[in-house]
Amino acid sequence: MSSIAIERLALGPMQNFVYLLVPKARDRLVVVDPAWEPDVILARAEALGRTVTDVILTHHHPDHRNGVEALLARHPLRIHVQKSELPWLKAQGWRTDLVLHEPGDRVELGQGESVRLIHTPGHTPGSQCIDCGGRLLTGDTLFIDGCGRCDLPGGDPDTMFNSLFRTLSAFPSDTLVLPGHDYAPVPEASLGDQRKTNPYLQFHDAAAFRQFRMRPRG
Repeated sequence: MSSIAIERLALGPMQNFVYLLVPKARDRLVVVDPAWEPDVILARAEALGRTVTDVILTHHHPDHRNGVEALLARHPLRIHVQKSELPWLKAQGWRTDLVLHEPGDRVELGQGESVRLIHTPGHTPGSQCIDCGGRLLTGDTLFIDGCGRCDLPGGDPDTMFNSLFRTLSAFPSDTLVLPGHDYAPVPEASLGDQRKTNPYLQFHDAAAFRQFRMRPRG
């Protein structure tokens, strides 16, 4: 497992999880999906004796990035996004300078440490998970006993099926899933357990998954 420490903050009215990646290099600190309460994020960074240097966005939805501008007002940042998210961010009026990534890119964090960006479209075209070496930050791609919606603009259930059943199938069962929202009784679970209990991971073809994922919701 990677030596990068991960801290989790539960913030905001939509039960978001914001993660801080704390590498050995003391001049780096990464915030994943900064939203809702930037003062809390900055206070935790200060308590760690770090300055936020990088932001990684799992996708472009405002509830995962509405704290970015407040962080930028305090410090210059490298903001890492999957390149397919750029048109959606521009359409929402976002003009912040970004570091655009290809699938599989690594974000280098100094002293030989890095995280890998896994392109997992379906919730949005540029959704991505973050591979932290035995821990997978899944944003709105995979929740504990759930998965992200596919009925919002840019969502696609067939693409989500591929992300869940092909891309994420490469990860071993003991990989720890750290989702983007606190939607379950537990904040994290192993991918192996999720393959047994998550109703969205019980399908063998895209058509059946699509029908279930896109069913009318009460």
